[in-house]
Amino acid sequence: MKKYIFLIVLLIAGIFSVQAQQIKSPSEFLGYTLGNQFTPHHRVVDYYKYLASVSKHIQLQEYGKTNEGRPLLLAFVGSDTNMSRLDEIRTYNLNLAGIKEQSSVSTSKDISSEQPVVVWLSYNVHGNESVSTEASLQTIYELLNPANQRTKAWLKNTLVVIDPCLNPDGRERYVNFYNPIRNIVPDALPFTREHLEPWPGGRANHYYFDLNRDWAWQSQIESQQRLAVFNKWLPQVHVDFHEQGVDEPYYFAPAAEPYHQDISQWQREFQTIIGKNNARYFDEKGWMYFTKERFDLLYPSYGDTYPIYNGSVGMTFEQGGSGRAGLAIINSEGDTLTLKNRIDHHFTTGLSAIEASSKNAERALNEFKNYFSSSKTNPPGEYKSYIIRGDNPEKLKSLATLLQRNGIEFGYGSAKGALAFNYFTRKSENIKVNKMDMVISAHQPKSVLLKVLFEPNTFVSDSATYDITAWSLPYAHGIQAFASKESLSPLMNTLEVQASTISSLPNPVAYVANWNSLADVKFLAELLRKNIKVRYSEIAFESGGNRFNAGSLIIARNGNSNLDGGFEKVITELASKSGITLQPLSSAFVDKGADLGSDKVRYIKKPRVVVVSGEAASSLAFGEIWHFFEQQINYPLSVVRSSDLNRIDWSSIDVLILPNGKYTDLGNDKMLQWIRSGGKLIAMDAAVSQLVGLKGFDIKNKEEAKKEDKEMDPYKALKSYENRERERVQTNIPGAIYKVDLDNTHPLAFGFPDFYYTLKLDDNVYQYLTDAWNVGVIKKDNYVSGFVGSKVRKKLSDGLIFGVQEIGNGSVVYLADDPLFRSFWENGKLLFSNAVFMVGH
Repeated sequence: MKKYIFLIVLLIAGIFSVQAQQIKSPSEFLGYTLGNQFTPHHRVVDYYKYLASVSKHIQLQEYGKTNEGRPLLLAFVGSDTNMSRLDEIRTYNLNLAGIKEQSSVSTSKDISSEQPVVVWLSYNVHGNESVSTEASLQTIYELLNPANQRTKAWLKNTLVVIDPCLNPDGRERYVNFYNPIRNIVPDALPFTREHLEPWPGGRANHYYFDLNRDWAWQSQIESQQRLAVFNKWLPQVHVDFHEQGVDEPYYFAPAAEPYHQDISQWQREFQTIIGKNNARYFDEKGWMYFTKERFDLLYPSYGDTYPIYNGSVGMTFEQGGSGRAGLAIINSEGDTLTLKNRIDHHFTTGLSAIEASSKNAERALNEFKNYFSSSKTNPPGEYKSYIIRGDNPEKLKSLATLLQRNGIEFGYGSAKGALAFNYFTRKSENIKVNKMDMVISAHQPKSVLLKVLFEPNTFVSDSATYDITAWSLPYAHGIQAFASKESLSPLMNTLEVQASTISSLPNPVAYVANWNSLADVKFLAELLRKNIKVRYSEIAFESGGNRFNAGSLIIARNGNSNLDGGFEKVITELASKSGITLQPLSSAFVDKGADLGSDKVRYIKKPRVVVVSGEAASSLAFGEIWHFFEQQINYPLSVVRSSDLNRIDWSSIDVLILPNGKYTDLGNDKMLQWIRSGGKLIAMDAAVSQLVGLKGFDIKNKEEAKKEDKEMDPYKALKSYENRERERVQTNIPGAIYKVDLDNTHPLAFGFPDFYYTLKLDDNVYQYLTDAWNVGVIKKDNYVSGFVGSKVRKKLSDGLIFGVQEIGNGSVVYLADDPLFRSFWENGKLLFSNAVFMVGH
């Protein structure tokens, strides 16, 4: 009897053992063959949770949520041993990079033989590049499949981190477009509705931001949450999965020039190692691909470059297809590309990257350690220290937040001065370092990223670039900075004086906030939302030993004395919440300038703001404005579709914003009458050009200088076909920094010195306005940094960039450049806010 019971126990144990070894494939779990339809995000999450419930080789981490509340997941996949010590692996990995956490782990000896190489795979950063997430399902299944001996072997020395969908909101926008309208049999004809997404498309996130341009800037909640985890791991290898046009085959590393000059030899070499491994598998299948073209490694905020500047070997893999492909599409050669094809390709390169990393694990770890060791002892570039003036504490705090998010170390004050390059004058000078100044030493683990973000001029080895070529943070933030070849160490890790300072005074007649940062805009927005009366001074003034510049906000007791909670308490609490410096005044009589009752002190009306969206508007440009109002200053914004402009009740709005786009019928008599009656139109980027020649608008294109016939080259038309791409770059400006001369006595330029640094993305420059205000102009030799084609450089001089035209009781604000670009051009946010809140009052 005992023997019989024992046999039953063995049989039951065997059954459970077999069951434990069986894991459902994506097709088995989802109930349809992977590739036959697009998988909703919640079902993707369900599958990952299912895998975590049946396999001990995977752990899930929910690292955040999207704007629409969808979970953001990471899956960690490894061997039994490695899964039992994930935090030890992470901490050891950081220690290899010279980043210390409280731990008993030491890296003074040789790299531990037990330390795995960390390979991070990121899928679906662009929502309508939808094959990525589908491929992740097949990839993680094969990593966990007990029958797959190849992946088992790789996981012995490799820890794989999978982010199945970086952009769930964008993906769902695409899936919800496609699934309801597709035919039972996919229609492969490329002009049918299955292949034509409606505006705004699924590429971007909830606020229509391109998350693949946001890695360094972290303006979006998805990026902030993801990078917080990424910087706690710092993988040795990172792959970002994308899609390109339907007529393209497959792209993988090595990347195209230009490579940033600080990309190491190992990072270049390992790109080639993985590329050749990918090619081996593609060649076996007869699949076409290309390398070393189009996708360069320069701009620091991509999913390949950002990891590279953080010590990883970063790569982009691009599958032909994207949002147009659907489940099947006929390309220009007459071949049908299916979702199943696309999954196979991404699945193959994903496993190939893991395999190559496993085979080169020891060297990858050693090179990773050497990368960061060199960063600390011999930081790249000529500058060894950066000094940022602390005379604008709100701006300094904003920059500090960005540096902290990127793991860049900094402090304040220094025991000595230095000879340093002045970013604003672009000359070297001897400077003293004040107690409130930020000091950043290049001798730190993140020195490469620091150098890339602060370099005054980025060396561009090849002018055929994929994105902007200038981004230096002192210009983007509009903050006085210096770069020194001397090594300076900060005296303090934190500032003793906080950015928010509110002086106390019994029974003040008014409070004043100096207008010079985004924090002041947030404060104003909060005041207006609560219907608190606020004014600004159109000229600078002095009172009580303090100087306040033009545009400074004045909140007087008169008119606000009945605030619920008391005048002083309400105003000071709002100021503290906004993080600004607030000064109380004991009298309306000022020492210099206009008294508080002067007509030079203007009342700020609470404006009803409307922005145009829809087919005519750039979704990215619209998203920048939408995000700015909702997430950055918390001020109400109404959205109207471009097709509904003729339905606007003009009497109910105060400000109309036209983002970059291609509009029709802007010569609307009702709109012009609305402006004359006191309305304000803000035209941005290409929207400005569409007002040229319309009745009532004075904006005119800048005419190019004409050469005499005798100066013309008779052989100019003779060009080499091979050099056609190089010829085109003469008219290209992918993103360069120019200095703009400002009239800072005008409300559009309040809070600025007499200059502003703009990011030029096109050659649009206009004639000076003859009967209006030329607030921001480019003069000769105003170029600062970045690539500019020879023909474009000639055009970008002596022209208007920012201007204001008064029409009757209203105004038109011309912003030829985008001051909100990708939300990282921090200094432009104040300029845009001036256009919304200050101009016209």
